[in-house]
Amino acid sequence: MTATAHHIELTETYAAHNYHPLPVVIASGEGAWVTDVDGKRYLDCLAGYSALNFGHAHPRLVEVAREQLGRLTLTSRAFYNDQLGPFSKALADLAGKEMILPMNSGAEAVETAIKISRKWGYQVKGVPEAQATIVAMEGNFHGRTTTIVSFSTDPDATVGYAPYTPGFRLVPYGDIEAMRAAVDDTTVAVLLEPVQGEAGVVIPREGFLQDVRTLCRDQNVLMVADEIQSGLARTGRTFACDHEDVVPDMYILGKALGGGLYPVSAVAANRDVLGVITPGTHGSTFGGNPLAAAIGSEVVAMLQTGEFQERAAKLGEQLYDGLAGLVGHGIDAVRARGLWAGIDIATDKMTGREFTESLLGQGILAKEAHGQTVRLAPPIVASDSDIDLLVSSFRQVLTA
Repeated sequence: MTATAHHIELTETYAAHNYHPLPVVIASGEGAWVTDVDGKRYLDCLAGYSALNFGHAHPRLVEVAREQLGRLTLTSRAFYNDQLGPFSKALADLAGKEMILPMNSGAEAVETAIKISRKWGYQVKGVPEAQATIVAMEGNFHGRTTTIVSFSTDPDATVGYAPYTPGFRLVPYGDIEAMRAAVDDTTVAVLLEPVQGEAGVVIPREGFLQDVRTLCRDQNVLMVADEIQSGLARTGRTFACDHEDVVPDMYILGKALGGGLYPVSAVAANRDVLGVITPGTHGSTFGGNPLAAAIGSEVVAMLQTGEFQERAAKLGEQLYDGLAGLVGHGIDAVRARGLWAGIDIATDKMTGREFTESLLGQGILAKEAHGQTVRLAPPIVASDSDIDLLVSSFRQVLTA
């Protein structure tokens, strides 16, 4: 099958599932760049979306994966996994928590957090059985499983999948008074993204996370932070919650935890929360397998130096400063936190999708996020000149 035929087949398949991939077939990647089957290179600004905070084929991660592949990959839970303990301790220490529970995909980790929250509510808070409620945010994206789409406000994620799982209450993102009104004696958790990624890198007002932390503490409710996209250095801090010095009761982690090589996710919490899960009451066939744990351990080791957090903050300032100068010239607004930005394209210019396709012609891979917004998440290993090129490409598309 030719590359073109293969692309057409893939495009038709994805379109049937409401995905619309860019018209390019990637053959290889290294660092911040990828190469298509025709040899053309592109700066990959989809990295946060694709879990590639550390770029393509990072040599440290590739070496760790290669070494573990030569030893042991998947194993029955009847055997001792010598990689799981070190990974669990390293990740727990990074998160400042006592325990972790490893999973594979982000959605699986979110489902795990929901189960933990409900069981904690029944066993610790004393909520009557089958009455637990969780408050979530409008505009959220936490995954596509049946339970998760039950509290989505995106029609693409919900239409055709009813009946929906009960037990969730939605409030506007950033509205602490609406959240306060939604919390009652049955509420076991508030689930939120510290920055809403899929919605277009939506950053809450300053102090909102602190307000949520206070409300949850006062009402004996778990604060659960979905840091699958925002965590692990993307925003210039280890976790996006760190920008407000907030420590949630539970972190949900994924994407970058696998270093772009392998699906790795986890939840992290203290024993008084995560300890409600006992042997046999929850688990995952592949969660925490030796290969996943080895890669995850190296990712944590890379983050412990603070180098990637500092680099994301520095490059993020460079990106924001460059894009902010284009506001009023075809761009309505720029939102950025670290090396993660949402850019609202003026409606009289073109749609977000059309803008990403124009960027493709400039050698930039980016993704639209609902209508007019273009989302950027270059790998943290990108260079200063890569960011300059990205800003220059925006300018060229706007003036074309």
